[in-house]
Amino acid sequence: GAMSVDSITDLSDNASKLLEALQLSHPHELHPRRMPGKKKTLSLNPISWQVPRIVDRCCTHIETHGLQTVGIFRVGSSKKRVQQLREEFDQGLDVFLDEHQSVHDVAALLKEFLRDMPDSLIPRELYGAFLSTATMEGRAQLDALQLLLFLLPPCHSDTLQRLLRFLGEVARHAEHSWDPHGREIPGNKMTVSNLATVFGPNILQKEKPGEKDAGALNFEDSAAIILVLQRLIEHHQALFMVSPEMQCDVLRRLFQTDPDVIDYLLRRK
Repeated sequence: GAMSVDSITDLSDNASKLLEALQLSHPHELHPRRMPGKKKTLSLNPISWQVPRIVDRCCTHIETHGLQTVGIFRVGSSKKRVQQLREEFDQGLDVFLDEHQSVHDVAALLKEFLRDMPDSLIPRELYGAFLSTATMEGRAQLDALQLLLFLLPPCHSDTLQRLLRFLGEVARHAEHSWDPHGREIPGNKMTVSNLATVFGPNILQKEKPGEKDAGALNFEDSAAIILVLQRLIEHHQALFMVSPEMQCDVLRRLFQTDPDVIDYLLRRK
C-alpha cells in the first residue's frame, strides 16, 4: 500500500530495506546490531562498487608489502617494469602483483594511472569548486567538501574513496614504532602532508596532461591543492558517510517527486 511521508522516520529507525536499496551510506556500520552478519560495504553508487582493477590491486599490494617502505612514492622506479605492468593492465590481463614486485614500481604505476586519466579523478569542471574550500575552516569546509564529493560520478567517487582510504593507511605508518618484542619498526616518512603534495596534482588537475600550461600551476593553486587533499585524507571516513538526516531528506524528496524510483529500488533488491 501507499506510505505517508510521516513514516520516513520509522523507516530510518528500522534500517529499512529502502534505505539499503538507496545505498546512500553504509547501513551495516550505522546499525550493526540490527544487521548481524552483514559484511558487505555499500558505496554511494547504487549499482555496484566501481574501482578500476589497477587502482585496487596497486593499493592492496602496497598495503600488504610496502607500508614500512621508507620514502614510498618518492623513491625512483624502473620505467621499463612500470611500462610493462601498465601495458598488461591496459590489455585487460589479470595481473597478479605479489611480493616479488617492487613496491616502488607499483607506487609509480598508481601515480601514473591517476595522472594520465582522460578526466582527472576529481573532474576538471569541479576543480575551482574544490580549490575554493581551501579558504574555509572547520565544519563549513568539511560540509562543502562532502557536498562536492556527492557530485562526483559513481566510478570517480568509489575510486577516490578507495584511494583516500589507502593514503590514510600509508600515513598511519609514517612514524617509526616498536613491535611487542621492543624491536623498532621503521616508518615510511610519508605523512598526510607529504602524500597530499605527491598526489594532489595527479587528482586535482586544471588542464589535461600534455595541454598547454598543464604543468604550470601558480603557488596559490599548488598550496590549495595540497591543503584540500590533506583534508580529504584526514576526514575521508566521515566525508563518504551520508548522515541519517540527509538520508531522510532524500527520501522525503523522493516520496514527493519520484515515488516510482522508490518502487524501482525496492523491486531491484
